[in-house]
Amino acid sequence: MASVGPVIDENLPDTDARPQQPDWVDLVNRIQRDDPQAMEELYQVFTRGMRYYLCRQLGPQDLDDRVHDCFLIVAQAIRRGELREPERLMGFARTIVRRQIAGHIDSAVTNRRQQVDLDTSAPVPDGGMNPEAAAMNRQQEQLAVSVLKAISRRDREILTRFYLDEQSQEQICQDMSLTETQFRLLKSRAKARFGELGKRRLSRRNVPVY
Repeated sequence: MASVGPVIDENLPDTDARPQQPDWVDLVNRIQRDDPQAMEELYQVFTRGMRYYLCRQLGPQDLDDRVHDCFLIVAQAIRRGELREPERLMGFARTIVRRQIAGHIDSAVTNRRQQVDLDTSAPVPDGGMNPEAAAMNRQQEQLAVSVLKAISRRDREILTRFYLDEQSQEQICQDMSLTETQFRLLKSRAKARFGELGKRRLSRRNVPVY
């Protein structure tokens, strides 16, 4: 009896085929139209490509926040029309991430240098918070509260729950009916909005940040 070779079902997908690349031009156009689904699609692609790179360069500490912050910068740049060639989206994203990494390293070096300078200086006795410092601290707290009130209710709820109430991501997603991706996108946007408003009000009031 002749041997029978393997039976091939022509309807099965080709497992050796490379995964199809997204249509970058269409994705960019939808992001510029504020399509929420497009933002989620970009987030999924972005996190797969950039998470390991950021971790390798900066370490695992605060990795989620760094990924989200870089993603938000990329998305905002796309919305502002800074991406001239949509088909080169991922190269554009990598350039932005490299700039963020370089800025973080430069900041870390500067902070370390300042710490060394302080360590080698003469010790200063800790006399507690003086009245001027206490007043400044109260002023900064009032500013933070006013900025929280100025952002949207949903953004305020996410920041308050996560950073002040220290609730878990899982609990917040369940209570607010959010997916994990939606939560990360909203948290990143809320942080960016809070920081932007805070800087504006600090510049108007001339309140120093310590």
